[in-house]
Amino acid sequence: MKHILFSIIVFSLCGHIWASNPPKKRKTNLVFIITDQQQYKALGLAGNKVLKTPNLDRLGESGAYFVNAYSACAVCGPARSSILTGLTVENTGVNTNDKTYYYRKEKVMQAPTFDEILKENGYTCEYYGKWHVMSNKAKVYSNPKLNAKSGKSAFDHGGQNFMYQDWLNGHLSKRPLKDGEHLDRFTKRPYSPDPIDKFYGKDYQEIKKQKASQPNFHGRLNIPQEYSITAFQAQETMNAIERLKDQPFSITCSFHSPHAPMIVPEPFYSMYDPKKMTPPVSIGDDMKNSPYKFSNGKKNLPEYSDPEKIKYMISNYYGLISEIDHWVGQIIDKIDELGLSDNTLIVFTSDHGEMLGAHGLREKNIFYEESAHIPLLLKLPKQIDKNTTVEGYVSHIDIFPTILDYLNIKGHDADGQSLRDLVDGKDTDYGQFVVTEWNYRGDTSPNYMIVKDGWKMMVPYSVESKVLDVLYNLNEDPNEMNNLLGKNPEQAKYSDKVEELRADLLSWLKKNNSKHYNGVRDRVIVKNI
Repeated sequence: MKHILFSIIVFSLCGHIWASNPPKKRKTNLVFIITDQQQYKALGLAGNKVLKTPNLDRLGESGAYFVNAYSACAVCGPARSSILTGLTVENTGVNTNDKTYYYRKEKVMQAPTFDEILKENGYTCEYYGKWHVMSNKAKVYSNPKLNAKSGKSAFDHGGQNFMYQDWLNGHLSKRPLKDGEHLDRFTKRPYSPDPIDKFYGKDYQEIKKQKASQPNFHGRLNIPQEYSITAFQAQETMNAIERLKDQPFSITCSFHSPHAPMIVPEPFYSMYDPKKMTPPVSIGDDMKNSPYKFSNGKKNLPEYSDPEKIKYMISNYYGLISEIDHWVGQIIDKIDELGLSDNTLIVFTSDHGEMLGAHGLREKNIFYEESAHIPLLLKLPKQIDKNTTVEGYVSHIDIFPTILDYLNIKGHDADGQSLRDLVDGKDTDYGQFVVTEWNYRGDTSPNYMIVKDGWKMMVPYSVESKVLDVLYNLNEDPNEMNNLLGKNPEQAKYSDKVEELRADLLSWLKKNNSKHYNGVRDRVIVKNI
């Protein structure tokens, strides 16, 4: 009887202590996954019937899929700076790739990143993969290894590649080239070039000293797939999740791919038969009424307008994305295995897209859909319903406030807005339009793009610019081949639509304190021809 009475007293006392001091709710973790150069159509969930992305589809179906997500700027450094801070390109000051790493000519990217804020709130932050923003923002990361053997930091320009090569050299010895093979300048290992490769059909000894940029290389990487850079970056991420599982964490996996060089390991290389790939509808666009007629080196790169050669690029690109998809699946499975799923926000996006032969172009830097329109997926069980599809227009600058909102942490006022109410269906105002900018080179290309209700307008930021103005009706012209402004003699028909879009763009510029407001306001867009 005494034992029973003692147990009742102890139980009651413990209950009293529990009620007075309930255990603190565990903080929500963050796993942020970003690819480099993945267009919005490169996703099964987006309706792509050729590309297989079962794990990315699974991720989107487990939470929210944003149909109309756009890059803040279709350029690596500016886009990533906006993602990390929630500010427009103009307000970060990072409007070129040069203004990253150790740039000091002016102050740029002054606002805290979401990881800097999370660190202040008790999170351990680690980052794996491509960086490409100001290196002083990387002090927040606690990666066990932060320097390559050369002494180069993981957050220096190309630093992550040095880290990868150190790892690769420790796991896979080099071998002599076989007939027909070239040396991949990225992995320093053999690959077999495809017909779209700059040096296809040439003996390696003849070209090994010739310089060429990453986008010129295509083919099959002749090393086991577990030694690719994608595999390395995913494994580092999973190791971090395992190591930090018992504390609040923010872990970023920044994949290099599907950015060039588009050299793909098996089995992903053979997943997409080039002969069965379909060239973009717009590959033969004469671009007579486009401001991008001479963009991205088009004049000197005819192979990207070649319907047969472009099939190899599409095959390579899809193979790289399927490789990413495989490893994203492994990361999700690791989170599940450790029992962290219900308490981990997963964000998946890309910094910008890839033209992939559309309009005969490669790479990004422009406002066409293939370049500016990107994937965005969110997963957080119990807070984001499964199979949530968001049609509203959203931007990179919305990611920062969205992350902090779901993690219940305050940060600085972002130029974007949390997407939580949009996801929950409570917000019917936000997402009516989206703006992408590149406030750089106003005399050679448009500086602003606005998309609303399937209409897209592109304009420079000055009255004086001779750059062609653009209006596309994406509802009827999804391949953007019929510019309704510029040299169109009937452009006056669209003056009302132009002024509607201009008004929305001006409201966005005013809200974000843009110095280009007057230039856009005063520009004559619809002209009498």
